[in-house]
Amino acid sequence: GTSRRIPQTIIIGVRKGGTRALLEMLDIHPNIVVAATEVHFFDWDENYVKGIDWYRSLMPFSYGNQITIEKTPGYFTSPQAPERIHDMNSSIKLLLILRDPTERVISDYTQVYYNRVESHKPVQLFEDIVIKNGALNTKYKAIQRSLYDVHMEKWLKHFSLDQIHIVDGNTLIKDPLPELQKVEKFLNLPPRIMSSNFYFNQTKGFYCIRSDGRERCLHESKGRPHPVVNNTVLEQLYSYFREHNAKFYSMVNHSFDWH
Repeated sequence: GTSRRIPQTIIIGVRKGGTRALLEMLDIHPNIVVAATEVHFFDWDENYVKGIDWYRSLMPFSYGNQITIEKTPGYFTSPQAPERIHDMNSSIKLLLILRDPTERVISDYTQVYYNRVESHKPVQLFEDIVIKNGALNTKYKAIQRSLYDVHMEKWLKHFSLDQIHIVDGNTLIKDPLPELQKVEKFLNLPPRIMSSNFYFNQTKGFYCIRSDGRERCLHESKGRPHPVVNNTVLEQLYSYFREHNAKFYSMVNHSFDWH
């Protein structure tokens, strides 16, 4: 009685915002099934041309009462993704998980830094990438990805605000349950996720998951220590994002505890 179905919900981003944690935590719910990998269907042309049947073939088998969810953090910043997702299903529900934009930039850098170290490629200090000729390098991709207002504007051209639920990534890490209960409500699901599904792992410094008699933590690539960033550079980033954050807050009628 199961079949592969196109998602009724997509986690559209943001990269380094906590998308993997959100997906793994939602997977606890018996009415949710999740795609195993990031599909990159709507943001990569080479995948999009393969068509909707190819996309469906990558989804897990589900029962009629289950919601299929996929997550690809690149969708949020992709110019094509909003229209393409709308063309597939104009009434889809979208999940967007965000965190403090400056923290997100540092996390983005940290991931690339470790990937380069592991591949024996040369690395640069955070400050040397973020500052060019004494000024903030606003062309740095990680900074561009944190301009939430710029990207949100594209989504709101195709979707109403009540189709997009914003998860606070900073809160999800510190206290997962309240954020997940809001998602359950948004998806019209019976409340099944409980505080007993989480336990704090002192070694890792974040919450891990307990369900079906198993315990699991996010991959070791998650929660890596960030570099200590020069205070002047931090202040420049905070100052740069301030106006963008204010615009974003008014767009979504909600403010966040960001710098």
